[in-house]
Amino acid sequence: MTSETLTVPVAAIGTWAWGDSGQAGDGYFGSELTEAGLRQIVAQAQSNGFTLWDTAVVYGMGRAETVLGRALAGYDRGEYQLSTKFTPQAAGDGDRPVADMLQQSLTRLGTDYVDLYWIHNPEDVDRWTPQLLPLLETGKIKHVGVSNHNLQQIARADRILNQAGFRVEAVQNHYSLLYRAPERAGVLDYCREHGMRFLAYMVLEQGALTGRYDQANPLPAGTARATAYNGVLPRLQALTNRMRQLGERRDASVAEIATAWAITKGATPIIGITKPSHVDGLVRARGVRLTADEASDLEALAEAADVNTRGWWEHDE
Repeated sequence: MTSETLTVPVAAIGTWAWGDSGQAGDGYFGSELTEAGLRQIVAQAQSNGFTLWDTAVVYGMGRAETVLGRALAGYDRGEYQLSTKFTPQAAGDGDRPVADMLQQSLTRLGTDYVDLYWIHNPEDVDRWTPQLLPLLETGKIKHVGVSNHNLQQIARADRILNQAGFRVEAVQNHYSLLYRAPERAGVLDYCREHGMRFLAYMVLEQGALTGRYDQANPLPAGTARATAYNGVLPRLQALTNRMRQLGERRDASVAEIATAWAITKGATPIIGITKPSHVDGLVRARGVRLTADEASDLEALAEAADVNTRGWWEHDE
């Protein structure tokens, strides 16, 4: 078992959007990305202490890992942490599907180990979790996390690893002002009680909680996130107005208030970054302290909006 305890920055950098092809309107996010621009993002993030990079095989089916590896080229391996995932639904038919998928990720990322390796979805916990053990023993993965698992599945995976002297050290689930299922199901409390880090993805709900978009200025047409969110943007107006008001007192944007809320709740937000200026926002969010009353106020407005942002891939918490 690794003698090092998992430590992570206050926020992680998400690269889901880096799996887009790089052409506007093409892909899940419709992001315009260039290799030079991604290098600028890496430089800005690294210099500000945001050194945990979260990706996955299925983010563009290897594209995100490839461009991330290129963007990090030239940095000392000890200067950053890599987080990527085994996705059961994408597993091959070989004798060692987890090891095979990891090796493909290592090649794309240009490294010989990952700091944090996740079982991406809880399909057959008993089948896939034991296959992590030889990878932990050889040091190809340093720490294990589970993503999109419910409370029972988290505990089951942890028991399997415990038998060999390892453990689940992190949980990564969807969590935002609009989607608080992990909190209500007790997952956050369980993580605190068992010393597991809780990493929250979709904290900004793919842009819907940034204050940038509304009925008059919708999300980019032709993208999956436009289909998911444009119809509910009017119902989020009261919430984003209140977030904007709180931000004005602190020289922070709506997105930075959403990020600060997640940090206030004890989560490590994974924030998708597609521009160097987004890193500046993370720096500001890191310094924002919301009061308990302010957080409760935002949660009440979010509940009043009555918007369901549960993803098609998500199961009951």
